Amino acid sequence: MNNAGLLEMSSKKLKPKSKRGTWQVTLHDDPVNTFDHVIECLVDICAHNEFQAHQCALIVHNRKRCVIYKDNWAGCETVKHMLRSEGLTVTVEKYEKDS
Repeated sequence: MNNAGLLEMSSKKLKPKSKRGTWQVTLHDDPVNTFDHVIECLVDICAHNEFQAHQCALIVHNRKRCVIYKDNWAGCETVKHMLRSEGLTVTVEKYEKDS
């Protein structure tokens, strides 16, 4: 495959065709943030209760990532920006039931 084909394939992955539907925010493990900070952010920003936030923090620690929030694209983008401003590593992806 030539470079133009690779560029076209990679750009398709970066730009979804539609922002419709359900999206998800995934929290990724990092060596910097403490459990307490992660839990506080999940409670304050994602409206998790203490137990749910603690469970998500444990999943991230053990499995290196966890889906922490689902909403429309705009809602997920807002949460992503808020969590990133707190130093957390998060991504937004289109929700698929098998995830």
